[in-house]
Amino acid sequence: MKLQRKNGLRATALGALAVSGALVLTACGSDDNTGASTGGKKTGAASNIKCADAKGQLLASGSSAQKNAMDLWVKNYMAACPGVEINYKSSSSGEGIIAFNQGTVGFAGSDSALKPEEVAESKKICKSGQGINLPMVGGPIAIGYNVPGVKDLVLDAPTIAKIFNDKIKKWDDPAIAKLNPNAKLPSTAIQAFHRSEDSGTTQNLGKYLGKAAKADWPYEAEKKWPAPGGQAASGSSGVAAQVKQAEGAIGYFELSYATSQNIPTVQIDTGAAAPVAATSENASKAIAAAKVKGTGKDLALELDYATKAEGAYPIVLVTYEVVCDTGNKPETLGTVKSFLTYTASEEGQKVLSEAGYAPIPAEINAKVRETVNGLS
Repeated sequence: MKLQRKNGLRATALGALAVSGALVLTACGSDDNTGASTGGKKTGAASNIKCADAKGQLLASGSSAQKNAMDLWVKNYMAACPGVEINYKSSSSGEGIIAFNQGTVGFAGSDSALKPEEVAESKKICKSGQGINLPMVGGPIAIGYNVPGVKDLVLDAPTIAKIFNDKIKKWDDPAIAKLNPNAKLPSTAIQAFHRSEDSGTTQNLGKYLGKAAKADWPYEAEKKWPAPGGQAASGSSGVAAQVKQAEGAIGYFELSYATSQNIPTVQIDTGAAAPVAATSENASKAIAAAKVKGTGKDLALELDYATKAEGAYPIVLVTYEVVCDTGNKPETLGTVKSFLTYTASEEGQKVLSEAGYAPIPAEINAKVRETVNGLS
């Protein structure tokens, strides 16, 4: 993942996808992507996709953070597996987990690991097992802004906390000016946008602010937006759209939404030698230090949101695919395993870098592949 000026052509293509709420694709020979059919032969990523026992339709839903990656995964997979339909509804992490625990989807996407009570609830659906977290997508949570004439904006955790906590109200506030001595900051009112629904992206931003700006962010890191003031929008695409059109706006969303709409993003002063930009490389440096905190087959990760390592972008998230370790529905098990085998493969993870995300570190991803292979 590069800064928003990189990957311009690809990001533009993704932008048309970012605003839709659900993905329903049907396989067709005319789809042109890295693994689509060419002259009757499979090329690129799809050439190594194993359809195995995949069949029929697989429903999934959840995290909007991974939507742009899921769009590409589904397109590649369905081009390789005619007759199989993957339907991923991009909503929110909270809605995805609810759908999973109601048994209406084969897997869910969530930007935060299952809570103990959600694991307990999953046992009603996973008859012989329970829901587990498989880290599949990484990347930075970008802080996008719309302040004409201001480039390369630098903020630190306390300043970001005060902006989203309705304490800093103007763009020429002394705290912002101190971090940007060469910028011509206007006295424009700040319009801070946050997610309207329960969101793992919100929770991860809260974890960062709670670690790096404790004095200015007194809230628990929950999926529901906790702070007063600000304006709400639905999904990462909704927040990005509001920031794009409202002068003086600021909001948070995955970097792919910023690149697709050419929204400038904040560089973070972490206390390292230089401010850190939101890029896939910089996010990977932070995610690489993550440790598995889950037990058994669960691969939930612990991230270091307060990192001051050189070049490590601290506001990161990992999106999990939530599945049953055992007790999956027989009619969808083959498709779940086949599809997630592809997304966790070298080819599937390569798609992430190309689409503005960060691949899961190799050591952790090896465990994901092993776990997916053992699903039953």
